[in-house]
This record gives sequence, structure tokens and C-alpha cells, in this order.
Amino acid sequence: MKMTKKFDRLNREFDIEMDINESESNVITADIVEAPEEQVGVKRPDRLTQTDITKDYEYTRGNLYSIIEKGQEAINGILELAQESEMPRAYEVAGQLIKSVSDATDKLMDLQKKLKEVEEEKEVKGPTTVNNALFVGSTAELSKLLKSNKAEQEELNN
Repeated sequence: MKMTKKFDRLNREFDIEMDINESESNVITADIVEAPEEQVGVKRPDRLTQTDITKDYEYTRGNLYSIIEKGQEAINGILELAQESEMPRAYEVAGQLIKSVSDATDKLMDLQKKLKEVEEEKEVKGPTTVNNALFVGSTAELSKLLKSNKAEQEELNN
């Protein structure tokens, strides 16, 4: 007799087939049949697209907003409780909760900075032209060249 129980969902999730047989003496035996090996995990694309980045940003931002809002509600509740009970432990918990909410707001600001950095990386910077003048010759030749350039400059200024 096959039993269908609450673990069937887990068995399907982990790709495990189990045949559970119940004998007359109420001893349950299980035969584990291993599923064929498949590649575990999701293949990631080589580069994230702009829509992936935007979707992740919006999801993370929404979660942080939710955490901050729930934290503020919890702070209000724990402060009321602390004032009514006047117990030091309640005030300690309130202080820890306030710190947690402030950390979440810091993470929200860090998220903004990280998004800006990612967007700056995405911007394609055009090639910059660098003109380096290179003189190949002896110091005497360089000295003559500089003197002739200086003389030309003086003639142009006069």
C-alpha cells in the first residue's frame, strides 16, 4: 500500500522517489530510488541586463522600505510597552530595534550608491585622445630644437 503524506512535496522538490510499503506488523520500509543527476542551480547569464538590474533594485528597495516601516511600527509598540512596564529589558529591546531600523535605512542609502556605481560602469566612455610628443635624438639636437622654437616664438611675438 502506497502512502501519500506531507513529505511527497519535498520528495518532488528534491527529485527523490520513495516507495513506502506498510506491512501487516506496522513496520514501514522505504526504498529510496535516486533520481538521475541533473545540473544543480540556475545558469547565470554572462552579463546582467539593465532590466535585471532595475528589477533587482526595485525588489530590494521595496523590501527595505517594508522592513523600515514594520520596524517603525514595532518601535512604537515596544516604546509604549516600555513606558507602561518601566522595565529595563523593554528599553534595551527598544534600543536594539531602533539600531536595526537605522541599519536598514543605511542599507537603503548604500543601495542608491551601488546603483549609481553600476549605472556609471554601464556608461560607455568614448576613446580619449592622448597626444604625446616624443623626441628621438641626442640632447644636443633637443637643445637646438628648443632654441629654434624659442626663436620662432620671439619672431611671432614681434
